[in-house]
Amino acid sequence: MTAVVFVHGTGVREPALSALVERVTAGLAAQRAGLDVVPYAWGAAHGATLAAGGASLPPRSGTTRGPGEGPAGPDPGDETAAAWAVLYDDPYAELAAAATASGPAAERPPGTLPPQDLIRARLAALAAGGDAPAAEAGPGLARAATALAAHPLLGPAAEALQPADLAFLAARSLTARVVADALDADSPLVPVGATRDAVTDRIAEALGAPPRGAERGLRSVLLRSAGALAARAVERRRRALTEAAHPAAGDILRYLSRGAAFREGLRALVASLEPPVAVVGHSLGGIIALDTLISQPLPQVGLLVTAGSQGPFLYESGSLPSLEHPAPLPPHVPAWLNLYDPRDLLGYLGAELFPGRVTDVPVDSGQPFPAAHSAYWTNPVVYRHIVDHLP
Repeated sequence: MTAVVFVHGTGVREPALSALVERVTAGLAAQRAGLDVVPYAWGAAHGATLAAGGASLPPRSGTTRGPGEGPAGPDPGDETAAAWAVLYDDPYAELAAAATASGPAAERPPGTLPPQDLIRARLAALAAGGDAPAAEAGPGLARAATALAAHPLLGPAAEALQPADLAFLAARSLTARVVADALDADSPLVPVGATRDAVTDRIAEALGAPPRGAERGLRSVLLRSAGALAARAVERRRRALTEAAHPAAGDILRYLSRGAAFREGLRALVASLEPPVAVVGHSLGGIIALDTLISQPLPQVGLLVTAGSQGPFLYESGSLPSLEHPAPLPPHVPAWLNLYDPRDLLGYLGAELFPGRVTDVPVDSGQPFPAAHSAYWTNPVVYRHIVDHLP
């Protein structure tokens, strides 16, 4: 009987581990009967824990606390920050929301410019002045103003909004485009919120808005609603990090600094099994499996399978504990099947790094990242590839 040692990824603890192993067992059994799935529960034995009860974690939900104090009320800046996150992802998001609310064009007094013509003229004047009004946020204001003036949704948005609101909307879009460009360029200098808001005010005034005065933050009800939704998503993510997934980052750091115990545990488990043995590792589990098989021969193992694993990346970047680039894989490392989802940003390729030693196979879950990183074990194609390569 072939034994399949399953090495789980970061942050997996009971009861999730049992459910995962059950799913892996069923997935393999659907492809081939008689396989013995043996979990390596390294998380319970060697994984990261918060030894001081989470004293290192900041208070959740945007709250603040002092020494000996409980959490205060929610930080009102969370919703604003989350709303800006929406715009950094799509600087035209608020423009699109405003455009959908527009109705038939209203009649205007004779001789007055249509609102879209007026805002386009002001955007052209702003572009002609160069990047100076947004210098603290980064380059690209003139280019962003030209693109916004030509955007097809600007006209409908102009019909739907008062001139001052339109000016602030356009200013937020331009500021978001400049900051998003800085983020895309991996700039180490991204402005703080107060600077971002000052830049937005300056641009808005250039586009015809009255001085903001003492009012800060976002004026638009449209973007406030988007910000509230985004803030709730951030809150859910923060809760998951604080209450459930905090071992994930700690597991990686703990393995890279104290990985010998992880590898010794896997070696002992494999040594207790009759051959043939396959070792299947997900994410950090794939790194543990690869490192273990590199560091010492395990003749029982005839196949290594990694799924969504960062082992090749760690090797190329000089961070894999057992092997430093450009050293080749030792001859005793068994055949290596490396499964990756093209949308999984944590799945890397090994065939070019280890010619003739690794088979990279794409498996498409149909999920975006980060869901793609957790969807391997519900994908029947994954099990078919594993079974096809089993000794």
